[in-house]
Amino acid sequence: MNTQLLSGKLEKFGLSILAFFFSVLAMAQEATKSPDLNVDVTTTKTTTTEQWFSNPIYWVFGAVVLIIIIALIARGGKNN
Repeated sequence: MNTQLLSGKLEKFGLSILAFFFSVLAMAQEATKSPDLNVDVTTTKTTTTEQWFSNPIYWVFGAVVLIIIIALIARGGKNN
């Protein structure tokens, strides 16, 4: 039997065994999870301060500046 053929079959076998153990591990984690139905929610919201990065105007402005910088770099200083 060719060594490449044997190593290919061993690699496929090893990957299938690895996939099997990962699936068993994932199912075992899912089975041990129990839902917590006793939830007591008490929140007090005093003030809301908006962060600058949550405002979409800053993202649009930053994207436009980035596109302009990339266009200037790609132009390469040509005056055509």
